[in-house]
Amino acid sequence: MKKLGCLVAALMALLIAGWLVIGSVMGEATIEEDTVFAIPAGSSLTAVANRMEEQGLISSSDGFLLNAKLFGGGDAIQAGEFELTADMSQADILGAFQNGDVIRRFITIPEGMPSIMVFERLMAHELLSGEIEIPPEGSVLPDTYDFERGEARSAVLARMQSAMTDYLDQAWEERSADAAVTSKAEAVILASIIEKETQAKDELGKVSGVMSNRIRIGMQLGADATTIYPITKGKPLGRMIRVSELRDPNPYNTRAIFGLPIGPITNPSRAAIKAALNPEETSALFYVADGSGGHVFADTLEEHNRNVAKWRRFREENGI
Repeated sequence: MKKLGCLVAALMALLIAGWLVIGSVMGEATIEEDTVFAIPAGSSLTAVANRMEEQGLISSSDGFLLNAKLFGGGDAIQAGEFELTADMSQADILGAFQNGDVIRRFITIPEGMPSIMVFERLMAHELLSGEIEIPPEGSVLPDTYDFERGEARSAVLARMQSAMTDYLDQAWEERSADAAVTSKAEAVILASIIEKETQAKDELGKVSGVMSNRIRIGMQLGADATTIYPITKGKPLGRMIRVSELRDPNPYNTRAIFGLPIGPITNPSRAAIKAALNPEETSALFYVADGSGGHVFADTLEEHNRNVAKWRRFREENGI
């Protein structure tokens, strides 16, 4: 019995020693705090393991590579930025690299941002790569989009444009029978005007109703935003519109032409597109700012002129 006990103790000591030897050979993760680790495209697992050892993230690059060979399944690692946390094992780290669990960054395109400013925002983002052209106006759906470090600007832009196509297809199928536009292209044009004409979300439907009424009776849309667009490409004008600009018969200026402009004047939001395709039922043909961020609507020119006079008095009294 004594001999058996000695044998068991010897075996346990041997197992522990063997485990310690294996542990020293296999190494371990030594991440002390959450760390962002970047793998450039084309990197080998050996190069990655060496860098992790240099940065103190693992105890042994050879051990990490041995782990990967024995237990990693043979899947290739992927490029990108990875967040390595203090509770991760070597297997967790390798799994993240193989699964492509990269850190996602975000870029937001605000509702009503014109394409020139979308272009500038994408080009200014230092974590994106490559060149792009200014996208066609109205082709980008305003939203927040994710991307990974080093991703091509063209790929991010393509997702923004694909999102617009998908939403427009959906909204077109769900359009009201009262919609005044006859194509998806016209829907985007009208939505872009509605977007620029009011910042009040609860007015989008009624502004659409006014514009739709005007389209149906062949009345000029008279939207100042369409006068400004060819001057600034959608950026703020920063001054009053000149009389000569109001009278300029360019294909965007609905103060001088009839019908819709030749193209969109911004990238409209989902809400504006929905409003363009589902106008609120109204008899109004006119609206003017009310001084509170919204508008006051009128059925007749006489009523509208009174509202305009009130707006002008408000501006004078408040130095606008």
